[in-house]
Amino acid sequence: MDGKRKQRLEALGIETWVRRDAPAAVVAVPAVAAPVAPAAALVAPLPPSRPPPPAVVAPQPVLQPVVAPAVVAAPFEVPADWDALRSLVSGCQRCKLCQTRTQTVFGVGPITAPLMVVGEGPGADEDAQGEPFVGRAGKLLDEMLRAIGRSRADNTYIANVVKCRPPGNRDPEADEVEGCRPYLDMQIQLLQPRLIVALGRIAAQRLLGSDEPLSRLRGPLHRYGKFQTPVFVTYHPAYLLRSPKEKAKSWDDLKKVWQHLRATE
Repeated sequence: MDGKRKQRLEALGIETWVRRDAPAAVVAVPAVAAPVAPAAALVAPLPPSRPPPPAVVAPQPVLQPVVAPAVVAAPFEVPADWDALRSLVSGCQRCKLCQTRTQTVFGVGPITAPLMVVGEGPGADEDAQGEPFVGRAGKLLDEMLRAIGRSRADNTYIANVVKCRPPGNRDPEADEVEGCRPYLDMQIQLLQPRLIVALGRIAAQRLLGSDEPLSRLRGPLHRYGKFQTPVFVTYHPAYLLRSPKEKAKSWDDLKKVWQHLRATE
């Protein structure tokens, strides 16, 4: 029975019969498409890749530090002439003392004197007048020199280790002494004294480059500079004004000065 006939019979309510020995209808089963493998599966897997070789970095050149040549300060030259030396000192600005001075105090006395007396630095009176040892201590110094036949007018040259007054009459500092040292050295070179007398601890220590107390510096004969000039050390006149009992020891020192000068005449 074909399909259309069967549909009409079913529409009229008539059951259709099917022959038992009839072959069963073959129901066509739609073909199912085989799954398509993804494109990536069709590509043969690559063998495991080796890690890339390390990048070759060219070595950087080692830069050597550039060292600037050392700047060597030219030695400070001072003129070997009294007038030119005095003029140079008058305008000196080698240390901070130039900022507070009234004027420089160069020195006083004959430039052929066999005896040179060196103090530590100018005080207020010296700063005002421009001459060393002009106050009370200066008057006592004149008396001490007169006792051994010496004077600043005739045969003694007087100077200081610094040419400017330290503020408040404080002790001159090491850099200030070194700033003035070329001037003092040239004064000694020009004068060529037979003996230097250092007045007080500060002058003696600064002149001799020593930190020994005055009690040890007094007595022995010292030497100074390239000419090995003999040096005696005694008390500063200002100290003797404060401690008059020490004048006897000072007189002993003056007698050594007198004897040395007499022996070298």
